[in-house]
Amino acid sequence: MHKSRDPLIVGGIVGDVVDYFDASARLRVLYGNREIMAGSELRPSQVANQPTVHITGRAGSLYTLVMVDPDVPRPSDPCEREYLHWLVTDIPEGGDVGHGTEVVAYERPQPTAGIHRLAFVVFRQMAREAIYPPGWRSNFVTRDMAECYSLGAPVAAAYINCQREGSCGGRRWQG
Repeated sequence: MHKSRDPLIVGGIVGDVVDYFDASARLRVLYGNREIMAGSELRPSQVANQPTVHITGRAGSLYTLVMVDPDVPRPSDPCEREYLHWLVTDIPEGGDVGHGTEVVAYERPQPTAGIHRLAFVVFRQMAREAIYPPGWRSNFVTRDMAECYSLGAPVAAAYINCQREGSCGGRRWQG
């Protein structure tokens, strides 16, 4: 895919959360029976329950999944960027996240102002390794966590847009 059309670049996930990377794994995120596509719009009631996540990549590999909101408390002033919603490690290739180790439990997104992006970022682990929960969820930095645990560049990512119930409109990108 040409970089100018990559939904992670258009949506600002590359830049705000991660640096550009070449995907080498496939990430499937399902809320209920709905598989998300980059930029899907969902309401908090639709993301209240932990999604089903499958990662397909290199046979025998283990993966780490990070879910963050880079738009907290509001997109116009993301002073708590990034907010950590979920952290799971040791996810076996081809398996569901449920087979991994939940380091930080899933916390349902509850945006109060504006349209928030929720990013799912996957890293390939070099080996089974203890990754410790941060002391807080606000001001988490995906890049720093990846560097601290020598995870390297992401291997897959996706994102959705989410805004509070009863809001109208959608995210508009200039390009």
